Formats: sequence, structure tokens, C-alpha cells
Amino acid sequence: MAEVEGLGARRAALNMLDAVLRRGQTLDSAAQGTKLPPQDAALAVAIAGETLRRLPDLDALIDSATRQPLPDDSKARMVLRLALAQKAGLGTPDHALVATALPLVAGGPRRLVHGVLGTLLRRGLSLPDAPTLPPEVQERWREAWGEEVMLAARGAIGHRPPLDLSFASDEQAQAYPLGTSLALRHRRIEDAGNVTELPGFGSGAWWVQDLAASIPARLMPAEPGNVVDLCAAPGGKTMQLAAAGHRVTALDRSKSRLARLADNLARTGLGVELEVADALEWEAPRKFDAILLDAPCSATGTFRRHPEVLYRARPPVIADSAALQARLLDRAPAMLKPGGMLVYSVCSLERQEGEETVAAFLERNPAFRLEPPQPSELPAGVTPSTEGWVRVLPGMLESAGGLDGFFAARLVHKA
Repeated sequence: MAEVEGLGARRAALNMLDAVLRRGQTLDSAAQGTKLPPQDAALAVAIAGETLRRLPDLDALIDSATRQPLPDDSKARMVLRLALAQKAGLGTPDHALVATALPLVAGGPRRLVHGVLGTLLRRGLSLPDAPTLPPEVQERWREAWGEEVMLAARGAIGHRPPLDLSFASDEQAQAYPLGTSLALRHRRIEDAGNVTELPGFGSGAWWVQDLAASIPARLMPAEPGNVVDLCAAPGGKTMQLAAAGHRVTALDRSKSRLARLADNLARTGLGVELEVADALEWEAPRKFDAILLDAPCSATGTFRRHPEVLYRARPPVIADSAALQARLLDRAPAMLKPGGMLVYSVCSLERQEGEETVAAFLERNPAFRLEPPQPSELPAGVTPSTEGWVRVLPGMLESAGGLDGFFAARLVHKA
């Protein structure tokens, strides 16, 4: 008997969801082992992603149609989540939802899934326009940033973000035939489709990089010098530095991730010295004029693109990340020339990894001071805090498509 069309993509999405919620994997890593045609693999990722964007609201729907709550990790709940997410976020027809859901519980509670799904589809799905965040995240961000920012985060996760491109020069960015520019050397495109088919991909005219992620490299010295990017992969900031004329050493402990950076460098024609090493152990061959430390973090600021971070980045993960960031920051001064610059950044919405980490570093290292950015260094609509660092929050540039959450601080050695 032939397999139901589209069942392979749904089965893969179910496995991805299990890998994220039970094994703590990223959605990207969970998708890597998928052996499907590209179109089906992309559909599987889209289904799993939509499920993670709306998980609390999907669970509330499911619970409204069952006499007793299903266990969080039961296959019946997982399959119902996937089916309802397709209806809510992808507009999949009802008959296709049922046809691809029931085989996933073959030998299990098939009648239960069929009954709950039928009840909810007949009733008509009613989900909030702004998806509910996981309760612990919602409360944490409300306490840290206030009700308005938390609500903006809810609005942001309900929509796939636009595509941002970084260019080596502003002339190239302004001449690009698609999208709009929100900053120097930048272009934003809605509904971009296949990235490799966009104009200029083959010639290396640009690389994909969220506008917020481009801010740290914008804070580095304008004058070309010897700089090191201590945690370089995936490499967007490395390419910014090289395009600005710096002599760049790009360091990362992952050989495979540096290999992907090398591919992008070859495509863009930018020259960088690559080093496979752990920044905590690396013995720098010389002192640098400036250091960029875009540190490993919880990545909660990327929740628009990677909704799984809201389930992976629990308080112990955030605490461990903050401890690693402190160790990396304390290693950096020994690599820096007197009077040099250290730019620290994280794609996190947690104070523990941003504001608190930098404040503690400055207490331990009185030879450093904060240097606030100039307005010309930042995208319009992004301003430094009163302390002098940059905090990008949900709601900023919302009318233009929003930004990932980010933190950056420019620290200068008092020579």
C-alpha cells in the first residue's frame, strides 16, 4: 500500500519536535539527519517550527477537547500539536491534516487523535494573533523588560522575520535591486524565497546577517588594524571586519563551522586568517588593536528564527553561559594592545548574559571603560542605553520587520 503523500515530511517533523523538546537539540541539528527530498525536508522544518512558535496555545486547544490532560511527551499530544500547527500557521487543508496525522499513531491511540482533531476542526481553531510564550519565559522577560516588550516578543514570534543582507560597501547595498536599506551596507527583503537564487549570491556581493547581529562589528575601530574575532563562526561579523579593511584573525573551536566560514569567504572574495582553537586556551601570537568577542550564549534573542531556544534556554543554561562569557572576557585583555578596544556581544535577551556580565567585568577590570556608540554607527531607531551599551529589544523597528534581540558593549583600555 502506497504511503500517504506528505507523510514522510510529517514523520520527520515529529522526530524533530521530539529531539528539541525531549533531547534539547536545536531545530537545525535535529533536521540534519533527515533523508528527504529538499522540498519535503523544508516542509518538515516549517511544520516543526510553526509548532514550536505556538506550543502553549496549541496545548490549550488540545486540553480543551480531552477529558483528561494528555502527558506532555505523549505521541498523541505531539501528533495533535503538529496537525493543529499546520492548520493555524500553514493553512493545510483539513483532509490532509487527518490523512497525515493518523498514520503517525498507528498501533497507538488512533481513535483518540482522530476524535480530538475532528472536534477541534469542527469547532474552528481560535488562536491568539500574538502567540503565548512559555510561561517561565513570558514572566522572565516581563520582569526584565516590562509588559510592552514582552507583548512585542509575543507579536514577533508569530511571524517569520524578513531576510537581512550585509554588503561589503554601501555603494553595493544602495545599488541592490531588491528590498530596502535600514543602515549602511544593509538591505532587507520580505519573502525572499531561495537565498541562493537572489541577485548577487554567486558573485559574493553580500551575505545573510540579521541587522542586529551586524551591530557589534559596526562598533569596532573605523581605522583598519590587526583584529581578532574570538568566536567567529558562522562568520558574518568576520566578513564585516574584513570588508572594512581590517587584518582579521578568525578563531573558532569548531573545525566544521570554520569550514563553512571559509566557503563564504571564498564566495565573497574576502581574505581572513582562520584558526581552529578554543579562545580559552589559545595563545595569541601577537597583541591586537581590537578584539570582537561575540560570545556563545543562550541565543534567546534569536527566538523569531529559532523558536526552540525558548524551550532549550532554561535558567541553568543561561547561568552556565554567563559563567563561560565571564571566563572569555577575562582572557581577552591579555591579547589586547594598551589603549585597544574590546567589543563584547551576545544574541541574548537575558540581563545575566549582557548587562550583568559587562558590569561585573568592569568591576574586575578597572583599566577598561565603556565607550558609547555614535548615532552614525547604529541603525536608525537603535540608540545606546544611558549606561553606554546597546540593548536591542523586541518592538524596536517593529514597523520595518523588527530585529533579533541583542546586546553589545564597546570597552576601551585606558592606556
